[in-house]
Amino acid sequence: MYKALANFKTVFFYRLKRKLDFFRRNSKRDELILPAKRFQTAFIDYKGKKLKIVDIASFKFINNEIFNLEIYKFITNNPKPYIIDAGANIGLGIIYFKQLYPNAEIVAFEPDPNVFDALNFNIRSFNLDNVLPFKKALWNTETVLEFLADGADGGRVDFEKVEKDKIVVEAVSLRKFLLRKVDLLKIDIEGAETIVLLDCKDLLNSVERVFIEFHSFVNRPQDLNIILNILKDAGFRYNIQHIGTFSKQPFVEINEYMGMDLQLNIFAFKK
Repeated sequence: MYKALANFKTVFFYRLKRKLDFFRRNSKRDELILPAKRFQTAFIDYKGKKLKIVDIASFKFINNEIFNLEIYKFITNNPKPYIIDAGANIGLGIIYFKQLYPNAEIVAFEPDPNVFDALNFNIRSFNLDNVLPFKKALWNTETVLEFLADGADGGRVDFEKVEKDKIVVEAVSLRKFLLRKVDLLKIDIEGAETIVLLDCKDLLNSVERVFIEFHSFVNRPQDLNIILNILKDAGFRYNIQHIGTFSKQPFVEINEYMGMDLQLNIFAFKK
């Protein structure tokens, strides 16, 4: 018995040492290939290809969500799922979807010109076909909008009418992209989600799954109830997870980040 216990301890600590060595090696590798400063464009070796990133912090966060936590993972019998990626950023989600379903047909929207350039580069670098990227924001009509480009993953329509660092971007309605079955509709558009969903709520019957990153801004009315009612009326159930901005004691103090006091991931699926 004692010998067996000793062997168990030996194996346990050997495996633990291997894991620690693995993490140390990978941490050193990250230091070598990743830029140290925020909002710095760089080309890194990623999954055997060259990947263009625009900000180290947002890359690490998004990469963890998509490839480690796999928050966008879904199962379908459709060998060629149709996916809409609204707020595609530099394309990590698209790379993941293509890894999951190589024949997927993807429509992507990213209005920030600098981020869109990285998205386009990465689509070509990874030789991804059947991907149609649009350098446009989503809205409830075809128009132009004032946009706050933050140089990372937080660019958004200028609701607050900030006086600095604004650009003008083209916007389009999502409606014409929902005229067929949609296997996954991913919406991460920094506060414009309610406006877009209100515009196309009557077409959500064609959508199998919806992911929404919900953003609550301090100086704007909260409208989570509107989104949840839209999903309910369209026949979805939902699961909600907290991310990002968080207040441990909201009765005492509300924490804010980039004008937001709450962020949620909403996963909606048909009953």
